[in-house]
Amino acid sequence: MKPNHISQINQVKEAVEEVNVQNIYFVACGGSLASLSTGDYFIDRELSIPSKAMTSNEFIHTNPKGLGENSVVILRSHSGTTPETVKAATFAREKGAITIAISIDEQSPLCKEAEYTVHYNYKDGSDAIDGEIGVYFTLLFSLLNVLAPNEKYERVLDQLNKLESLFESNKKLTYDTAFNFGKRNKREKLIYTMASGAYYHQAYSFTSCLLMEMLWINSNAIHSGEYFHGPFEITDFDVPFLIIKGEGPTRPLDERAISFAEKFSENVEVVDITKLDYSGIDEDLKEYFGPALAGVVLRQYADGLSEHTGHPLSVRRYMWKMDY
Repeated sequence: MKPNHISQINQVKEAVEEVNVQNIYFVACGGSLASLSTGDYFIDRELSIPSKAMTSNEFIHTNPKGLGENSVVILRSHSGTTPETVKAATFAREKGAITIAISIDEQSPLCKEAEYTVHYNYKDGSDAIDGEIGVYFTLLFSLLNVLAPNEKYERVLDQLNKLESLFESNKKLTYDTAFNFGKRNKREKLIYTMASGAYYHQAYSFTSCLLMEMLWINSNAIHSGEYFHGPFEITDFDVPFLIIKGEGPTRPLDERAISFAEKFSENVEVVDITKLDYSGIDEDLKEYFGPALAGVVLRQYADGLSEHTGHPLSVRRYMWKMDY
């Protein structure tokens, strides 16, 4: 990892060590919120300290009662310019919380507003450890190790250096499947996604940011555990699903949902995270690495749809084009 990223994360660790942390908030919008929510999942799994992921405007308007000097607030905006998230940083800092901004631009409004900045590289040819996932996971597991020291977190931090090779091997492993999915579904106007656990946030991101925002395909992210409590009524022979079959404790929820969906739909795509390449990752750490690998693989599914629909992922109707 590049020295500046190490230095920034160490500054955050030192600040957190000085505080009796009572709660942690993950605050952002859209894809940034989905990315941070993986952290919320693991903090909840690993620590007794409560955490919550919230969209930026809701964080401000609901004014969480627990927010204060013993709070850690992690905020993310890719560009660092998302107005709601910048305001959330101001709001949290005024409450006395430790505020940590994650962005590609250290001079952005968000980074200037937060007390601490954690920068990541983007599309510059850097190793994946210095990219958005590598830097965020390094920050996350460094904080876990400060708040509840455990040798397994040390192993995670060491093995995160393998992300670059794992990303490349898994993109090759899933390329044909992903692009065949795009070919089969190029005329679909609606595709549902489904997942549970840490992977629900991946399903949400794929739904909201890739299918709806970038490809203009109607979608809804369904939690595997909630599928049988209403949503399964829309299942029919011609209804397409993309279901993430996760690596971790909620996998049985996914298996149950897949079993039902495949009985009644002829268009169910299952992305089985346990089938991915985990070379060099300890068996007991796969649960932590799965969400990172899933994001790279799902992006290929979006690329496959883009290729076969002729709809570039960069095209927008409204975003960045007007006030809203």
